[in-house]
Amino acid sequence: MFLSSSGSSTSMISIIALYVVIFAVMYFLLIRPQKKQQKAMKELISRVEAGDSVLTTSGFYGVVLDVMEDTVIVEFGNNKNCRIPMKKEAISAIEKPDIAKTTEE
Repeated sequence: MFLSSSGSSTSMISIIALYVVIFAVMYFLLIRPQKKQQKAMKELISRVEAGDSVLTTSGFYGVVLDVMEDTVIVEFGNNKNCRIPMKKEAISAIEKPDIAKTTEE
C-alpha cells in the first residue's frame, strides 16, 4: 500500500528523459531547419547585384537595376518606366545572368 522511494525516482527519471527526447525531436524537426533556411535566405539576399533577374515574394519577375544598403530598384516587364524600389527581403529567388551566352553572341 505504500510506494517505495526507488520506484518513484525511476518514474521521475523516465518522465524527464521523455521530455528531453521530445525537445530534441522538436529541435531537429522544426527549429534547426528553419534556422538553416533563414541563413540561406540571408546569404542569397546579400549576393544580389545589378543585372540579376529576381522573383519577388508577390510573384513578379524583374531585373535589378541598383542595389543599396537595404533596398533594391527593380525593373518589371519590357516597359522601361516601371521601376520600383523595394526591400531586399521581398526577393524570394535570384537568377544570375548567364555570362557564357552573352559572350558567344
